[in-house]
Amino acid sequence: MSDNQAWKEVSLITNGDKAEEISDILFFLGAVSVTFQDAKDDPILEPLPGEQRVWPNTQVVGLFEKGTDTDPVVSYLQHTYGDNYPIAAHDLEDKDWVRAWMDNFKPIKCGEKLWICPSWCEVPEKDAVTVMLDPGLAFGTGTHPTTFLCLGFLDSLQDMSNQTILDYGCGSGILAIAALKLGASQAYGVDIDPQALIASKDNAQRNDVADRLKVFDGNNKDIPQCPVVVANILAGPLAELEPSIAALCQSQGKLALSGILESQADEVIEAYSRDFTIDYTKVKEGWVLIVGTRK
Repeated sequence: MSDNQAWKEVSLITNGDKAEEISDILFFLGAVSVTFQDAKDDPILEPLPGEQRVWPNTQVVGLFEKGTDTDPVVSYLQHTYGDNYPIAAHDLEDKDWVRAWMDNFKPIKCGEKLWICPSWCEVPEKDAVTVMLDPGLAFGTGTHPTTFLCLGFLDSLQDMSNQTILDYGCGSGILAIAALKLGASQAYGVDIDPQALIASKDNAQRNDVADRLKVFDGNNKDIPQCPVVVANILAGPLAELEPSIAALCQSQGKLALSGILESQADEVIEAYSRDFTIDYTKVKEGWVLIVGTRK
């Protein structure tokens, strides 16, 4: 029997073309939120800048307030779509969802001394270099292999003092902030997403390095050259942006690229071999870090 005091969920598995339409219907029928989930493990690897894409097989989930009778919602969806899309309704377990969400995030060690830590946790090493970073709207909390690989690269650099670093596609600002915490004197963040620039500045403020981080919109022509450049975006854009990224790296400067699947690494290496000597590659969970030196 349904619990009238429980939150309710109604979900459908549909194709990507219908996901937005069904989302609108769920909101019309009283949903307080709607989320899209990958129904069949079909990752979206390279959306274009500003493009919002959904999976070929998308689970659309509507959340309804406690006490909602979801039977009319299910009936309406069945009447509208027939048996074309599987529909399910159930009660949600009553628990502290905020605490459950927070428990998913733990301090992460990236290299010898660098840790990424949510604000509600403590790093277990006394002399750790710590970046305090909470999950938010912009990409980059250290949990994804590409971010982890880039953080490990920064941690491996022998002497960051008096260095300047450029974080191309800065997202949350995690790489620029990590470089500053490791001793860099100045960092620059570049992104085409205004939300990323806001997140980067906010996170820099929380880590007491805001005075040493400057952010730029990706279309800005005044981005300075730096001796260390990191770009954690995706293989397609990385290959296309090679001339722009190469121009931002000083002669004999270091470059680290990630966001690249193993199957895409050769394409990116070929693109960057024009201006860089490839020093090494590193793989984690199918994702590749490419490190090079500017010719």
